[in-house]
Amino acid sequence: MKKPLLEVKDLHTGFRIKDDYYDAVDGVSFALNPDEVLAIVGESGCGKSTLATTIMGLHDPLYTKSSGQILYDGMDLLTIDEDKYNQIRGNDIGMIFQDPLASLNPLMRIEDQIKEVLSYHTNLNDEKRQIHAMELLDEVGIPNPKRVGRQYPYELSGGMRQRVIIAIAIACKPPIIIADEPTTALDVTIQAQILDLLQDIQKDVHSGIILITHDLGVVAEMADRIAVMYAGQFVESANAEELLDHPMHPYTRSLLNSIPQEDSYENDLHVIQGTVPSLKNMKRDGCRFAPRIPWILRQEHEENPTLHEVTPEHYVRCTCYEHFHFQDEEGVV
Repeated sequence: MKKPLLEVKDLHTGFRIKDDYYDAVDGVSFALNPDEVLAIVGESGCGKSTLATTIMGLHDPLYTKSSGQILYDGMDLLTIDEDKYNQIRGNDIGMIFQDPLASLNPLMRIEDQIKEVLSYHTNLNDEKRQIHAMELLDEVGIPNPKRVGRQYPYELSGGMRQRVIIAIAIACKPPIIIADEPTTALDVTIQAQILDLLQDIQKDVHSGIILITHDLGVVAEMADRIAVMYAGQFVESANAEELLDHPMHPYTRSLLNSIPQEDSYENDLHVIQGTVPSLKNMKRDGCRFAPRIPWILRQEHEENPTLHEVTPEHYVRCTCYEHFHFQDEEGVV
């Protein structure tokens, strides 16, 4: 069995609100393997992006507190200093950010932003960095790289900016790529091109990809394994085919039931009651999804929900999955 590229163990990341810290990531554990796409799915506010930025070491220690372990290449990333982290970011772990316009420097030309990464992590001279930057732009499907390289981020379309972000993320061929909502706000055609590009890059580099998204269509196309995240915790995880064919946790089933179906145009779209709780007001004991399925009796939830291996490599949090039904099923009103 291949050794994992990355292991996350009992990870907690809390944000400071006044004098207290509230966990946005609460006891998350997983491993990422080479040549694997691990999709982390859930609604906005579930902690997915916080998990990604914690792995990247991007939180200000004055306002956040993290514990647990993030193990990479014999190191716990939570214990290394900033200089060592800077060597890892971009070179060993690349990140494709959710908003490319906010991630790119508006005052630097595109080619200079790519060359900056190469300057930091390689010994290439300026001429070779320039050549490699053009090769990267060509690799991510940008036409006329020389012209685009001289432009500024505001001069490019959303899809072009996203490709530039990908070029920066893969510039040093990192073994780990974190893609945070890589197709958000892109039209369907560009989405497909970006996903194909990520798959091509993975085949070339044999990298492991953490794909963060709420788009279950993207998950079905890309993922090898899926972890469903709710209120800072993983509530279900399994290989992609198993989870999509046999979802068990009420949240997973609700998410999948919310996808419009071709044969259900006459029916109302399923809506999950309520919203993801805020950090400060979230109840930390009991099943965190219970308030959104009030027709399931209290005693059918665990007091301290844990992950149960219900079938090989298929984990589900809380026993409520054994009793769950949708509100309009079994005569329930």
